[in-house]
Amino acid sequence: MRYHVGRLIAHLDIRVSDPATALPFYTAILTALGQSVERLEDAINSDELYVTASGTTGRVTRDLHLCFQARDRAMVDAFHAAGLAHGGRDNGGPGLRDYHPGYYAAFLLDPDGNNIEAKVDERVTARSVPVIDIDIDS
Repeated sequence: MRYHVGRLIAHLDIRVSDPATALPFYTAILTALGQSVERLEDAINSDELYVTASGTTGRVTRDLHLCFQARDRAMVDAFHAAGLAHGGRDNGGPGLRDYHPGYYAAFLLDPDGNNIEAKVDERVTARSVPVIDIDIDS
């Protein structure tokens, strides 16, 4: 029997330098991607993604490239527009990319300069990831 999980990564923590600027950006793009967002004191939580202040260490997430899977091209467009309206900077507007046929994406720089992407990839045919063959009757 093949065992599947709904996603490969359980969660990702992004530490930001200025929550007052970054949290509205991430709330807007995640909402545009159909995710529910819980607002905490200096953080947001969206099940797979946790965005928080750098805390006492002062460490900020830098040079990250994070790509979100979108449902369709309209969702990629909405992601890009929402990000621009909430402090993101354009790093490649919505459109087809020459990576391979059917790759439609948009890129934003978050307030700390991380490259945040949303894409629709027509080559993706499954919404879950096969992990391992197991025999559940053993």
